[in-house]
Order: sequence, then C-alpha cells, then structure tokens
Amino acid sequence: MEKVLFLIHDLGGGGAEKVLVNLVSRMDRTRYDVTVIALFAGGINEQFLPSYVHYYTVFHKMIPGNRIWMKLMSPKQLHHLIIHDHYDIEISFLEGPAARIISGCSDVNTKIISWIHGEQHSEKKAASSFRSTKEAKQCYKRYDQIVCVSETVKEDFLTLFPDIRHISVCYNVIDSDKILSQKDEKVEEGIFNPNEVNLVAVGKIIPQKGFDRLARIVKRLRENGIPVHLYALGTGSEQGNINTYLQNNHLLDAFTFLGYKTNPYKYVAKCDLFVCASLSEGFSTATIEALIVGTPVCTVEVSGMKEMLGNNNEYGIITENNENALYDGIRYVLEEGHLKHYKAKAQERGRLFNAENAVKNVELLLTQLNVAGV
Repeated sequence: MEKVLFLIHDLGGGGAEKVLVNLVSRMDRTRYDVTVIALFAGGINEQFLPSYVHYYTVFHKMIPGNRIWMKLMSPKQLHHLIIHDHYDIEISFLEGPAARIISGCSDVNTKIISWIHGEQHSEKKAASSFRSTKEAKQCYKRYDQIVCVSETVKEDFLTLFPDIRHISVCYNVIDSDKILSQKDEKVEEGIFNPNEVNLVAVGKIIPQKGFDRLARIVKRLRENGIPVHLYALGTGSEQGNINTYLQNNHLLDAFTFLGYKTNPYKYVAKCDLFVCASLSEGFSTATIEALIVGTPVCTVEVSGMKEMLGNNNEYGIITENNENALYDGIRYVLEEGHLKHYKAKAQERGRLFNAENAVKNVELLLTQLNVAGV
C-alpha cells in the first residue's frame, strides 16, 4: 500500500478544497493510505473528510502574514518542520506556500507532485510565495510531476516555466452523485420571487471573483427594465464594500448574500442563470456544479471555460473578460429567450463530469509516476 500525502493551505470554502475532499474520499483504500495536512485549521470542508483519511493541521488558526515569515526558512527547513513521516508520494495541492514546502523534500525515495489550480499570468504572481522568481523556478524543477486542472492552466504555467518537462492535466473530481441527490432539497420559503429573474454566483467574496462587477451589472439590468435578483453563495472580505455600494444605489432588495452553504446545489438549481465574473479561475468547480444541476451558464472567459462550454457557446455563453461584455451576455440570454435552450445544453454537458473517471485518471497518474521512475 502506498502512503500518499496531500498538503494544502487550509480546507476552507474554496473550490480546490472541495475537490481535494472529493478526491481523497474516492481513492482506492486498498491501494492508498492517504494523509491530508492543512497548514491552518478551521476550514469548513474539514467536516467532510472521511474518518479513514488521516488528517492533521500545523497551526490552530490562520496566522496573518504567514507567507512572509515562511520565507525566512528554506523549503528544506519548512519541510523538516512540517512533514514528520515518510510518504511514497507527496502532493502540494494548491499553488502557494504548500508548493514551496513540498519542493523541500529531500527523501530520494519520495515522488513529489505540484497541483496547479489557477492561471498565474505573471512571474511575479507565480513567485509570490517564494523568495524570488529564481527560487520559484528552482523549486518547480524539483518536482517529479506538475499537474494542472485544465489545458489553459497548463499553457499558462508553461509560458512562465518553459523548462518544466513533466506536466499533465487532470480535471477536478466533482461528486456529481451527491450534487444530484441534494439539488431538489427545499430552500427557505419565499426566498425566490417568481416575478424576478434569479441569477446566482458562487465563490469567495473576494476581489478576484468579481462580485463588485455583478453588483454594477444588476444595477444596469434593472435600469433597463429587466427585473433581476442576484444571489451570492459565499463569504469573504469584499462583502462589506459591496453592501455599501448596494445601499448607496438602492439595490439591497436586488442582491442577496446567502453566505456559505454546505448544500449550494439546491439554490443554484432553482435559479434561472448561473453567472461567473471572475478575473481568473483554474477550472471552476462552481460552473461544473451549475451544469450538473442543469442551470444555464453565462461567464467571462477564464481558464477552463471553453473546455467546459465549447468554443462556440455550445453549452453556455462565454464573453470577453470585462464588465460590459458580461452585461451584454447576460442581457442577450435573458432578452432573446435563450434560457430554455441553454438549460437543456447544461443538462447535457453536466453528464460529462463523472467523478469515477476523474479519480481513475489521478490514480493512473500516480501509478505511472512510480513505474516510470521519473
């Protein structure tokens, strides 16, 4: 039995964190002895880890400025401080401090993998958790395998680190059976107004996710006579600023923060249109979930969307990544009567995302890594 370690920053409410729980919950227990280590405790997704997965945390709570003080130590020193056992395979499951730590593994009998979930776009961003761009390149070269969650993430990574040789794509593990079993559960009575067009967006309420764009788009749509109401599933630091904008523009009755929900699927399934306004993504878990429950999608172009929705708006609407284009895309879907068409296309595309196949691809990668001896 192979001992496999996954290291992640925390198990909070993000998509990568949920994907990790889905993956380790479905890996073959007769072949893999799985351990998950989170640098910081308290994440909402901790509760969903199965009991047979070993779970440890390094710090009891988030420490402000952790990226800065971690740079005071070398990757090798950090690895020695945090990883106390021998593993056959060690995986950094998110770019950031975890990638720097796992690169410090000095055990020649251990294979190491870095899982990249998002486009970096610049060397500065890619190296933000490292002491320098030079150190980032040295650390990533140490990995036996780089895994990206989409082809566009892979292309982006290779533009920044062209010397990387062992790089592959594994799509996210989405628990479609769970999603479908929960999508028809009841929501709070009266939460949705049948006289409004209900939009939904899912993600952390942080600048990267573009909820401020959506607030302004809601204002424009309502000014043009389209009675939209946006429901935001998630929590985050930008909620206060957006609430101030909503209050100043008399939109508190048109934009509702639902908070983090352990079952977001029942809300997404009952909305007319899922929207994504992110500045960047990796391979959007929330968008896949919308397709699985059959909710039409309108999104800006970010990594992975064309792989999910097709190059020609076949399974959903993809716009240029700016506020005006997304506004035009949403208005086009709503005014031209395309919701019924894209609902059917979402249901069709949603059947593609099979968790069993995704897990098998990951297990095959782990097997090939050991056989090849790279």
